[in-house]
Amino acid sequence: MIDYLYDGSFDGLLTAVYASYYEEKAQGIFPQAAYQNNFFVPSRTVETDLVKAEKVYHAIERKISDLSLKHIFYTYLSNEANKETKILNYLQLGFKLGRQIDDLHAQPEVLPIRQTARKVSFEAERFLGLLRFKDTGSFLYAVLEPDHHILILLADHFADRLAQERFIIHDRKRGLAVVSNCQDWYITDFPEEIGFTYSEQEKDYQELWRLYFSQISIENRKNKKLQTQFVPHRYRRHLTEFTTGYSDKNIN
Repeated sequence: MIDYLYDGSFDGLLTAVYASYYEEKAQGIFPQAAYQNNFFVPSRTVETDLVKAEKVYHAIERKISDLSLKHIFYTYLSNEANKETKILNYLQLGFKLGRQIDDLHAQPEVLPIRQTARKVSFEAERFLGLLRFKDTGSFLYAVLEPDHHILILLADHFADRLAQERFIIHDRKRGLAVVSNCQDWYITDFPEEIGFTYSEQEKDYQELWRLYFSQISIENRKNKKLQTQFVPHRYRRHLTEFTTGYSDKNIN
């Protein structure tokens, strides 16, 4: 058995799963960039092969279930340690049991995948309501620093909701962004140092939103604990209502 190393892409991960079944069985799968050499286990880097990846993708749909495919993809988007090996273990059981695996909630190969997928889904749902766009005059810009790599889960929602607007959603933690031009969207590298200028109206919008947020609250019904539960402090850095005010003409 060997460790397979891949390039970090979802297609690369599925290619490694393919190699484990048709070439040499894997002990684990790891991203090449973060792999620590193991003296006792040989390793091999797999080149991403879209044909092999597609075969594994459709095999999961056909032989296990769409729900399992969703859980696997969401787990891939997570920041969980050893997620690739957990996915491999899940798939090995899934290809034996088929759709039954969806009912084995407490199975050691299943529980970590379901729990991780739920965390990723929950964070994406949160940011559908917590993302704050700023008007640059020519496009809308929003920044976030999520725990998990959820940009792809946000893109379709905002491309549909803001169909008439060009926008950028910037994941500052990972240096990536969703860029939409009203017709298509794509994910691209996005350097930290890029800055934009606010539109003339943006300051007024921000002040009005802060005023609304402060005036709508009822003093004797404030519940800081509940508020923190719904809006954790780590997300508030980029929420207009929790920042002190307009202090820089640049967004970054």
